[in-house]
Amino acid sequence: VSNWFVARRAFATSLATLAQMAGLVAMPLIAQLVMVHSTWRGGWLALGVLTLVVGFLPTALLLVRRPEDLGQHPDGIAREAGQLLSGAALPEPDFSRAQALRTRAFWLLLLYTALVYPIQAGISLHMAPHLIEHAIAPAVTATIVSTYSLMSAAASIVCGLLPRRVPIRFPMAAIGACLLVSPLLMAGIAAPADAYLASALFGFGVGGVLTLLPVAWADYFGRANFGAIRGVALSAQVVAQAIGPMVSGVLRDATGDYRLSLAVFAALGALSIAAALGASRPRRAAS
Repeated sequence: VSNWFVARRAFATSLATLAQMAGLVAMPLIAQLVMVHSTWRGGWLALGVLTLVVGFLPTALLLVRRPEDLGQHPDGIAREAGQLLSGAALPEPDFSRAQALRTRAFWLLLLYTALVYPIQAGISLHMAPHLIEHAIAPAVTATIVSTYSLMSAAASIVCGLLPRRVPIRFPMAAIGACLLVSPLLMAGIAAPADAYLASALFGFGVGGVLTLLPVAWADYFGRANFGAIRGVALSAQVVAQAIGPMVSGVLRDATGDYRLSLAVFAALGALSIAAALGASRPRRAAS
């Protein structure tokens, strides 16, 4: 997506995030439907076949890496050499991975990634047991968790409609604020209404992360080596997503509830705000 769009990159990424949210909703429903008429093995087989048919085959047969491979230009708009993209104040950047690694912005975006993804994975995986421990009925808990998914989708739409002239580090900082406040709200829930509010704010923050971070990497370092640069960030993201649920589980077992882990996640959210605000666009001549 980031290779095919520049001026409309945020909007295109928001649509991709919406598709991701739709998949997160659909896959468990499909597995459950199959298991009702078969077994859990049938559910796994259904997911595997669906992944091959929907995920592998179209990608292998139809995906083209970049518009230039077909003699086209990003956004479907022909542009003269040197023309500014998306009305921004800078031409499209062109960093190699080695050059990106020598910039302050790269390490701050990487730090932001390492701070927000433990929150995303650590809370989402443990949200339901936390709510049930606060005497919220399982059926109500399910609707609260659904609110998280719906607000994630809403955030992707909002982020996709943001004016491109607004520096992306500011909405990223706002998303960090959502991930600071929502764990604090979750730690103090006393009724379902509190849980709905905390879940909605948390979902909005997660949707913002999923939409804004890929756009930031592409806007800051360009399309030419996007995969090589983003690959480093994805490695950090996967490690961070593995650490978050472990932190929740270990601290829950040690203390008897989730309050300490939620406080840790709130602290990570506060640090992510500082990392985002410091991650200004790197300065370098464009190609």
